[in-house]
Amino acid sequence: MKSFALLFLVVICGMGGLGQKLKPKKRSNGEEINFRTKTKDVCTMNMSGDEEMKLRIECKSQGMSYWCEFTGKPSVCRAFRNNPKIYWNQIAVELRKLPHACESTQVLKTTMCQKAPTEALMKQIAAGMEPEDLANQDKSVQKTSTSMRGAGKSSVKKIGKLPILPLIRPTQHGQGSENETEAMKLAREHCWESLHGFCSYIIGIFRG
Repeated sequence: MKSFALLFLVVICGMGGLGQKLKPKKRSNGEEINFRTKTKDVCTMNMSGDEEMKLRIECKSQGMSYWCEFTGKPSVCRAFRNNPKIYWNQIAVELRKLPHACESTQVLKTTMCQKAPTEALMKQIAAGMEPEDLANQDKSVQKTSTSMRGAGKSSVKKIGKLPILPLIRPTQHGQGSENETEAMKLAREHCWESLHGFCSYIIGIFRG
């Protein structure tokens, strides 16, 4: 009975090991590789896909950032299926030798897949670049416009606090001069000479 149980355990362990051997080797999907070019550009490689792979390279240079994308079917290469990690590392090694990771690299080749069909090659499908400080310029413009709006509001508030002076209706020159002459005449007739100015002023008030 003990020998039968021992034999059963051996069979189970053997089947488990066989199942592990039959599992397909995990491919490099969604991985990331960092490298520097010959001119010290800081770059990142991102791989995605299954049968048809997509490779995106993004780099930062002196005040500039650029990118490019490649597609291909490296899975038709037997060496890639056996060890995809070595395949991508070989591509990164080749890109390190270049001053620019996206220029003059229309096709990416590796030594391990030299005899593979042409569809296994990673071919460039898109590329672009832009200044890194473009976003900073947009932010500075927004800050400037906001500060100008604030200054405009503050100036309006200051103007609003200014005292409002009462409106003074202009008097008619002819009518005022006539009242003054009549008041002066009455002051000369009824007041002492030293009080002519004061009397004429009082008379002028009463006469309107």
